[in-house]
Amino acid sequence: MFVIVSGLSGSGKSTALRTLEDAGFYVTDNLPPELWGAMHDLAQARGLERVAVSTDARTRDFLGALEASYVRLSRRREDLRVLFLEATSEVLLRRYNLSRREHPLGENLMLDFQRERELLAPLRAIADTVIDTTNLTPAQLSERVLRVCRLEQDFDLRLLSFGFKHTPPRDADLVIDVRSLPNPHYVPELRPRTGLEADVAAYVFADEASERFYAEVRDFVRTSAERARAARRHGYTVAIGCTGGQHRSVAVAARLAKDLADLGAQVADHRDMRGGGEA
Repeated sequence: MFVIVSGLSGSGKSTALRTLEDAGFYVTDNLPPELWGAMHDLAQARGLERVAVSTDARTRDFLGALEASYVRLSRRREDLRVLFLEATSEVLLRRYNLSRREHPLGENLMLDFQRERELLAPLRAIADTVIDTTNLTPAQLSERVLRVCRLEQDFDLRLLSFGFKHTPPRDADLVIDVRSLPNPHYVPELRPRTGLEADVAAYVFADEASERFYAEVRDFVRTSAERARAARRHGYTVAIGCTGGQHRSVAVAARLAKDLADLGAQVADHRDMRGGGEA
């Protein structure tokens, strides 16, 4: 897919480009239309399937080649998309006042916004989709861009079991302590086994208090992961720890993977699970 992103200054182009870059696009900012074809050829030679470029008022000296460049590229790319972003002048002014950026066309902002609309009218005319960002948050704009480009936002919920006596992992987004659950270590026939085995897991979740505790953990992990996904995170790592990483943390991680499968939950590793029991 080849995506051209354009629009008014302050309308959210940077957010759109970051969204596409996070989705696996090779992104080039401020590219004159005459170089669209060259970018296409270079991407093809490098095996890049997803490319996004931006063209806006900063390239005003090169917009004379817009129509011819678009026609040539559209003949070569059936999956060409052109997105144009805009917002009301009042909202653009407020965003500029907050950022204290300088408009590419000058210093009289309200006049510049009108001049920019006129300058970019040919780009707006060829756009497949025009997105009004006046009332959109950055997260909502990202979602709209992905939907327009028919891209699925992948999200992985990675679960890791570990033992606190071996130190917690440093790369987890969330660490949960499940040492308050019943400990199979103190049952001789269960001690050498793991939380992946049904009767060991049954011991961990045997009483009502343990089930309530697990339900609270599950709901908290779900809420945390959903918030991470809403923030356009591609992944979220939850580490579940018991004493040695053999029984309780393993059982909880395995159960969470099943209960949160709709969030893409998978056990990435039972880091400290061994043949021996936990202390």
